[in-house]
Amino acid sequence: MGELIVILIIIIFIFGGRKLPEIMRSLGESIKEFKKSLGSAEDKKDEEKK
Repeated sequence: MGELIVILIIIIFIFGGRKLPEIMRSLGESIKEFKKSLGSAEDKKDEEKK
């Protein structure tokens, strides 16, 4: 837990408090798109087996 706090403090110093919400939002959208693409790849694999 301590390491996470240190990493967050470093990120705040690098990017500043104003840009942090924007960065987190774009990171969340990226993760969502990545999960969606993994799901569609698995669906295609299942269809090929049938």
